[in-house]
Amino acid sequence: MMGATGARVLPAALLVLAVGGVAGCAPARPDCAGFGARPGLELSLLFGLTRPDGSPVTDAQWDGFMRQEITPRFPDGLTVFRTLGQWRDRENGRVVAEPSRIVWIAAAHDTPDLHARVKAIRDRYRRDFQQQSVGLTIRSGCQAF
Repeated sequence: MMGATGARVLPAALLVLAVGGVAGCAPARPDCAGFGARPGLELSLLFGLTRPDGSPVTDAQWDGFMRQEITPRFPDGLTVFRTLGQWRDRENGRVVAEPSRIVWIAAAHDTPDLHARVKAIRDRYRRDFQQQSVGLTIRSGCQAF
């Protein structure tokens, strides 16, 4: 994420586990069966909506990114939260806030190409909107739909 100052940093507290670690992590197996659910992963992608020059990623640009990059990779469903992100600028120490989006995805542990899908989304957003990072958190949980 980045703020109006143009500095872009990844809030360390928001990055729980890099996607590259998914294949090697041993997720906790909660007792999901009692809920009629199955074990799975919950992924949250954290997108800042301010470019280095201070200009916003517009709603139309975000909608296009969702339509072209995220939805085709996760057509079974996801949830998008409109939010306000906050982080400390590593260069000047100031706390910066910016409009943000969190995309929450529930996926089976064995989802084909999960790492590649998430990496492609993160890489494309960073490139298209001049972001230094797209935050990612991953945790194990139960899923029933």
